[in-house]
Amino acid sequence: MDIVNEAIERYLERLAPEEDEVLKEMEQLAELEHFPIVGPLVGRLLCQLARMMKAKEVLELGSGFGYSAYWFAKGIEPDGWIVCTDFSEANVRLAREFFAKGKVSRRIQFEVGDSLDIISRFPGLFDIVFMDIDKEQYPTALPKILPRLRTGGLLITDNLLWFGAVLQDQPSDASTMGIKAYTRLLYSSPELYTTIIPIRDGVGLSLKLS
Repeated sequence: MDIVNEAIERYLERLAPEEDEVLKEMEQLAELEHFPIVGPLVGRLLCQLARMMKAKEVLELGSGFGYSAYWFAKGIEPDGWIVCTDFSEANVRLAREFFAKGKVSRRIQFEVGDSLDIISRFPGLFDIVFMDIDKEQYPTALPKILPRLRTGGLLITDNLLWFGAVLQDQPSDASTMGIKAYTRLLYSSPELYTTIIPIRDGVGLSLKLS
């Protein structure tokens, strides 16, 4: 299920065309390889949120070849930095090439391995945590993330509408079950104030209250 009508998406993308050639190259690669990225509409949102918060420290759980991190790098403070995590050495090599082309390498640190293991090495506190790991891991990740996020910080989660699969009352696949369980945790947590924005595949914004 398409969450947003394709014609509406094209209209919105035409309103604010991205002039960054590195981002265009990343988008072309994602299309060619059928690699999931957040896309320019969500990317612009990530950049804007980082600017609004004057974010200095960002943690990404599941960075792929660095598309979302590149957008964050455009929005964080000049002395800010981003910790990226991903299982794939190949993704890391690609990301470093793109970061070098875009002259944002000094703002980004890449860690290879299981994001939920890597997070234990970074006590924080982070201004923003971006969650985009395997969906069945979302519920397990939340209690590990919250202590690393500062009060007033923002937890941003991708794929919370999961192409409409969340409408199933009793899903049978681990990814959909993980997303639904995680979403319930977000909305029931006294530490968080959560809203899901229905763009692309559903972006969750959770403000840490305490």
